[in-house]
Amino acid sequence: MDTSDELLQRATPSALLTLDGVIRSLNAAMATALGRPREQSVGHGFVDLLSEDQRIPAESLLAHGATPMMVAMRVLEFPCTGTASVVCLVEARPVTDASSGERLVWVHSLDAGHDLGGLLIPFQLAAKAAGLGLWMYSPGEHQVEWLGGAPALAVLFPQGAVSLSEMIRRVHPDDRKDVRRLVRSTAAQSPWIRARFFTEHDGWRVLAGQTRRIQLGYGGPERVFAVIRDDTRSEAHRQEMLAEVSAERERADGITAFSSALFTAATEQELQQVVLARLAAAVEGCGALFAVVDDGRLRVSSDAGIPTWEADALHGLSLDEDRPLPCVIRTGQAQFFPNHEELVRRWMHDDSRPLPRPVPGTALSITPLSPAGDRPLGAWVVTYDSEHPPSSEKLAFLTALAELAGQALRRIRLQQAHVDLSTALQQSMLPTLPEHLPGLEIAARYQPSRDGLDIGGDWYDAFFLPDGAVALEIGDAQGHDVDAAVFMGQVRSSMRAIAAHEPGPGTVLARTNELLVAMDAPRFASCTMLHLDPHDGQVIGTSAGHVPLLHARDDGSHTIHALPAGPVLGIVPGTEYPEETFTLEEGTALVMVTDGVVEGPSLPLEAGLERAGALAGQALQDRLDVEATADRILDAVAQVDHLDDVAVLVIRRA
Repeated sequence: MDTSDELLQRATPSALLTLDGVIRSLNAAMATALGRPREQSVGHGFVDLLSEDQRIPAESLLAHGATPMMVAMRVLEFPCTGTASVVCLVEARPVTDASSGERLVWVHSLDAGHDLGGLLIPFQLAAKAAGLGLWMYSPGEHQVEWLGGAPALAVLFPQGAVSLSEMIRRVHPDDRKDVRRLVRSTAAQSPWIRARFFTEHDGWRVLAGQTRRIQLGYGGPERVFAVIRDDTRSEAHRQEMLAEVSAERERADGITAFSSALFTAATEQELQQVVLARLAAAVEGCGALFAVVDDGRLRVSSDAGIPTWEADALHGLSLDEDRPLPCVIRTGQAQFFPNHEELVRRWMHDDSRPLPRPVPGTALSITPLSPAGDRPLGAWVVTYDSEHPPSSEKLAFLTALAELAGQALRRIRLQQAHVDLSTALQQSMLPTLPEHLPGLEIAARYQPSRDGLDIGGDWYDAFFLPDGAVALEIGDAQGHDVDAAVFMGQVRSSMRAIAAHEPGPGTVLARTNELLVAMDAPRFASCTMLHLDPHDGQVIGTSAGHVPLLHARDDGSHTIHALPAGPVLGIVPGTEYPEETFTLEEGTALVMVTDGVVEGPSLPLEAGLERAGALAGQALQDRLDVEATADRILDAVAQVDHLDDVAVLVIRRA
């Protein structure tokens, strides 16, 4: 076919291209379809002016259209300049320039008005391949038509076409406003929204949708297309994770509140009130009894879960009595009784008043307020509505709380509660390091501020992850008071809960940051987190505004390792924390510190890092173990003239 101006004298989009796809000339309709003026289109590749997802079909169209005696057709989507893109059936065929004899490709839109459905086929195929469904809404007719897609979604919509009002009626009332806004949006493309949709066979499903406005053919009708995704399972999984995080946070809040209340109790009566009001709920029991030693006899009180007469039967009992409760107080050894029969079997005495009697199907634990070897202070009893013993973790937690209560009692009696309980609370929140880390040696140290008057927010943690790796973290919560310790406990518990499901350090810090921002926490925290594989020494790390790592080697050398970092936790929403991967070689160690170790009035941060790194490197060269290495670094803190509390965590790959 010979070229002429007549090829461009059309109302529909038309263009002449070179064989390699460069636009030689085009009409106004094609310029409009491409979304740019004619003078800015000539000389550019036709394919380059289309969106990414349209380039492959466009390249195929031109390749076939440039072949002699060939005519090729494809459905292409043009960006246009309005709110709706334009979908056209485009033909490409070879032509010859009459003046120059040059071979060109004539690309032009065909009239598809008699078969608009043919323009939808690529969208239907793409939706099906992506596991999505496809709806089309006709605004003038207020009609929604199902165009197909993933079979699993198709079964949710047995009717091929319904009115918009009928579809809205199947949407959960709380979500209808969003769905109406989605359908009526004038934007070229909407964001994804989720809505609960009622289906005939599966009940409520969580569907996500995104709309696009598309014009079917040049000058054709405008329609709103929606791609639909079934998020029911992912939403259920997300809700489960949120529930787990919420439950962990609730437990952490309860623990923190209990610890804080023990700390603030200034008298024995206040301490008794705290225990009886909070103990049973904190350890998932149904009743609590509190006994303290006063002049060699027990002073007993109980909550509503234990009858008053049973507490009265124990009140005034001598500490020397051969009964379970006095025995636990004297020996400092906790005891658990799954039922009354076990109680009788282990204590073959007249049990007229040994302690509260478990009824069938219940159990009780007795926990001393002071460990073996310490001066007997008292104990508490917790009853449970099941014979199944609490987990070892809960029993350990119960023991830790009892010891904390014992410390409160002792310090109350010594009129030093405000000073000494601060340290007790801080220490109770620091974790016990794992005893066996294959291929690794680990040691941690914590030291309160110089005056010992303030409770701080420094913490460290180390625990196993589901993938077999070890999570290591160190951080510093803002402030030096009870609230700082409470906030530190929330941060550490949240990080543990999140890491159990998504162990990547960057993800853990991002999720923790979002949680703290959502809580509108009045404080912030810096933190460094590492994911260490003990088998090959691979470390993945990131930081939230914390001081750098120290990398020490057994030849005495060291480096200051600044990880990629984001801002401190709890301030900036939507923050991402970049990660770095490196290898901890055998015989080398990482030293994680808080700023009180390396910075003070007499020592700038850079100098402090160099000094601590040199100490760690020398310790490894001297063949000291990690415990001695941590001590050497902590001993040097005095030279910093520090006013802050400090924490040190040393990890060496054996």
